[in-house]
Amino acid sequence: MQAAQPMLQQRTLKTLTRAVGVGLHSGQRVELTLRPAQPDTGIVFRRIDLPEPVDIAVSAQAVTDTRMASTISCGQAKIHTVEHLMSACAGLGLDNLYIDITAEEVPILDGSSASFVFLLQSAGIELQNAPKKWIRVKRPVQISQGEGTNAKWARLDPYHGFKLRFEIDFAHPAVDSTGQCVEFDLGTGNYSRDIARARTFGFTKDVEMMRANGLALGGGLDNAIVMDDYKVLNADGLRYDDEFVKHKILDAMGDLYLIGKPLLGAYSAFRSGHALNNLLLRELLNQPDAWEVVTFENDRHAPVGFAQPARAW
Repeated sequence: MQAAQPMLQQRTLKTLTRAVGVGLHSGQRVELTLRPAQPDTGIVFRRIDLPEPVDIAVSAQAVTDTRMASTISCGQAKIHTVEHLMSACAGLGLDNLYIDITAEEVPILDGSSASFVFLLQSAGIELQNAPKKWIRVKRPVQISQGEGTNAKWARLDPYHGFKLRFEIDFAHPAVDSTGQCVEFDLGTGNYSRDIARARTFGFTKDVEMMRANGLALGGGLDNAIVMDDYKVLNADGLRYDDEFVKHKILDAMGDLYLIGKPLLGAYSAFRSGHALNNLLLRELLNQPDAWEVVTFENDRHAPVGFAQPARAW
């Protein structure tokens, strides 16, 4: 008699873990407490600084602003810049988590998702007695905007796994001299090593304008790559020779995870950003014949690499 093959299980944290930092745009001090959650909870942010705490469960529809970052809301309660933490959750395959937060913006920490990966891995990942659920893409879905030099697009195609391909085009000497296109497969790649350390980036000319509008107040060389018209200003240079496009993959992983479940599919994009990524999710959900929810009762049927916990560094 054959032994039963293990099903792919949902994941949460073993213990709670905390972080303190400042918001990239608000400059406000903020505390995060990441806590285990029951199966089928999903990822739920909780504003604990409000007179009555408000829960904001992640979903494509909860995204209410995509200027400069992904913002989720419930009524008047908002949380800005959720994408780097969501990317870490996606990279580690976390399904259920409570995130208590004391302000309206997730701390930027070092501008990548590496600090969140470290936090989550140090708390430990626990398997739960419930089947993990994926949203499987059944046919191509695409969103396009603009024409000619302004064209940008993002699409999802069927794929037995989860991979992302991103191409950037910034027409800036410091960016143009680096890799413009990256493909990353979550099943065979190492998220912590290959993607998580890529930092957010900005241009000095934009920072001045953003600050005049009350944005980027917490940004600086210790939590972003900053460029003038010609070069990178950070003394230590880049962490990867294609750090810019890898950060776009990091962002896309976080934006796509806001659908509430991991995706089985291939994402490809050209000059996409938070807004287009969210429109892509909404377009997918609007076409019920383009997707289905699946589980794997037998890990041999699951995509390569998905049964194992995410590798550490």
